[in-house]
Amino acid sequence: MARKDLLDIASLHREEIEFLLDQSTSFKEQFTSSVKKVPSLEGKSVLMLFYEPSTRTHTSFEVAAKRLSAEVTNFDIAQSSITKGESVRETVETLQAMRTDYIVVRHGRSGLPGMIARLTKASVINAGDGAHAHPTQALLDAFTIREKFPNPVGKKVLIIGDILHSRVARSTSTLLKKLGLDVAYLGPGSLVPKYGPENIRRFTNYEEAMAWAPDVVYLLRVQMERQDVQFFPSLREYHRIYGITNDRLAEIRQRGLYIMHPGPVNRGVELCDAVMDYERSLINNQVENGIAIRMAVLDWLTPGGEAPKSEPTFERSFAQLPHLTA
Repeated sequence: MARKDLLDIASLHREEIEFLLDQSTSFKEQFTSSVKKVPSLEGKSVLMLFYEPSTRTHTSFEVAAKRLSAEVTNFDIAQSSITKGESVRETVETLQAMRTDYIVVRHGRSGLPGMIARLTKASVINAGDGAHAHPTQALLDAFTIREKFPNPVGKKVLIIGDILHSRVARSTSTLLKKLGLDVAYLGPGSLVPKYGPENIRRFTNYEEAMAWAPDVVYLLRVQMERQDVQFFPSLREYHRIYGITNDRLAEIRQRGLYIMHPGPVNRGVELCDAVMDYERSLINNQVENGIAIRMAVLDWLTPGGEAPKSEPTFERSFAQLPHLTA
C-alpha cells in the first residue's frame, strides 16, 4: 500500500486515507505523551523546497521530520541559483546528486510537484501547488473532524469563501466526499465556481447555507494575492455578508457548530476576533494535527520507488475552467 509520492488527494484510495488517519492517531498519542521522538527515519534526509511563503505547513513538516529522527535541510530560494535563472529541472538534478530521500515542495505552478517526482528517486510531497492541491492540509482537516466525529459519515461541512482560488477547498472537499461526508460551498457568486463536482451544493446566500444545517463551518482565507480582478466590493462588505460576525458567532454557538480555518486568519474578514476564543473553534487543533499527519505521510512513503509516469490526477482546478462564475 506504500507509495513513492503524495501529490494529490484524488488518486488516493479510501483505504490509504483511513490508514494515514489511523497512523496519525498513533503518532499524536506518542508526541502528546512522553515520547517526543521516534527513530523511524533515522539516517534519512528531508529537503524543504518552498518557492512560496509558508509558516504553518513549512514548520509543521520540519517538526514532523525531526520527530521521526530525519535530517532536515531548508533550501533557501532567495540565496540559490534560481535567482540567476536556474530552472526547476536543473535545481532538482543538483538536489538529486545530494541523495536526499524526501522533497517537500510548494510552488505557485499547478502540477510542478508531479514533474519533480518524475525527475527524482526521492519521495516528493506536494505542500501546495498553485490552485490545484494541498493533500496534507486535507488529511489534517479530515483527522481533526474525525476526532470530534469518530463516525463522520453523513456529517455536513460548509466551506465558506474563495473557492475559486483555493487548493484547500479542492483537496479537502475531495477527501471528505471520499469519506462519506456531505460538502457545500458558500461565497460570492464570482468566487463559487459554477462548474465542478456535481455532488457538492453551492450557495451564495449565508442564511440559505445555514438552513442546510452544517455540523462544521470551514472558513477559507480570502486570497487577495491570487485575485487579478476585483471579485467583491470590499473586505468590509465581504465580512458583513459572508464572514462570521459577532452576531453570527452567537448563532453558531447556540447550534453547537465547529469552526475551522487553514490559516493564516484575516481577522475582520473571514471572522471576528471572538471566534479565536470560541470553545468549538478547531483552528489550533488543526495546527497540532498537522504535525501528526505529516509524520504519518513521511513514515508511509517509500523513497526510491517507481516515479509517476503521467501527471497526477487533478482535483479539477476551477481557475482553469471556462465560464466559472455563477
